Amino acid sequence: MPLVGLRHRIANGLTARIISVAFLAVFAALAAGCAGAAAQHPGFEPGYGPGAPGPGFFPLDSVTEQGVPTQSLYFLTFVIAVIVFVLVEGLLLFIAIRFRRKPTDTELPPQIHGSTALELLWTIIPMITVTGLFVAAIITLNEEYEAHVAQPDLVVDVTGFQWQWKFEYPEQGITLTGTGREGPVMALPVGESIRIRLHSADTDVIHSFYVPQFLYKKDVIPGRVNEFDVVVQQVGTFAGQCAEFCGFGHADMHFSVQAMTPADFDAWVAQQQAPSSATPQPSGPPPSGAPPSAGPPAAVNLTSVSIAQGFQPKELSIPADTAWSVNLTNADPSVPHNFSIRAANPDGSDWEPGINADGGGSAVYQPPPLPAGDYTFYCSLHPNMTGTLHVGQ
Repeated sequence: MPLVGLRHRIANGLTARIISVAFLAVFAALAAGCAGAAAQHPGFEPGYGPGAPGPGFFPLDSVTEQGVPTQSLYFLTFVIAVIVFVLVEGLLLFIAIRFRRKPTDTELPPQIHGSTALELLWTIIPMITVTGLFVAAIITLNEEYEAHVAQPDLVVDVTGFQWQWKFEYPEQGITLTGTGREGPVMALPVGESIRIRLHSADTDVIHSFYVPQFLYKKDVIPGRVNEFDVVVQQVGTFAGQCAEFCGFGHADMHFSVQAMTPADFDAWVAQQQAPSSATPQPSGPPPSGAPPSAGPPAAVNLTSVSIAQGFQPKELSIPADTAWSVNLTNADPSVPHNFSIRAANPDGSDWEPGINADGGGSAVYQPPPLPAGDYTFYCSLHPNMTGTLHVGQ
């Protein structure tokens, strides 16, 4: 076989392989997207509630009145993107196949340099498309999430800090700060206008309030109060998270929104407003064989300085198998902290009281009597804040 003919056969075979690989890549991307849409998360995952579908070609169905136009705009944008993709990739494949070099081609075909009509066409059409989508996005944003009602039915102040959230209902006198990976729960009534006001307790860190099924997120910026109105239309629990990298605890900065009927919300408010002891009680009985303690519990004083500096002092000492308490003073002016102990419960789990000392405030904790040994105490809101607890005979 002549060398020129062999070269042409190799080139044609290589072109066919490239085209086949391109089709396989596109098919794999489509299959992966569809599989992602059908996948189920078994537990609490960033951005999704338990059992909610994973990411796919389209966002999760909006559960808010304001998110419906956003979902429609996304669908329109997706259709336009598919049309452009099919047109461009189709032309590329057509040109690669139709005008590929054949074994009989010995000279270059006529060379055409430039076409004013074509250049105007592929400039004007994208310009009109992008401009139209931009205007539609601005209108959707301003008429939905950036629009405010005169008198909202409920106001919720959200404060973000490294690395947790605090929810305050000023008219109801309720304050919630969650602990652990799932974070606090924001209760909201469905069918009512809700104004969410975002504050930052940090001075130099930006957070972002994001509930995927709201189809909206808003930055939490130090020194500024950002707010938006929302009407939740569906009862359920919807996971949220911080969507702005804010430090090494960012991945655990979760929360959830629990949407309920107005009657259930009123009952929840009444439950939260019910008088409760400000002093946490021991989470379990004294260890087996521990003698009953007599007299007032031993008290230790502890100060939470800041996220970076941790606790002062960093070591505490208490007697073994004795009732005791911790007087925590929070010297951090704007960030809440608390006192927890690793592996302090009889079953080996961490002792976490679920009560925080607000910024500039204080709290009293009553952990269970402990057997002799060394333990680690920490702030469950900021696990990097740790100290050593010596329990002696």
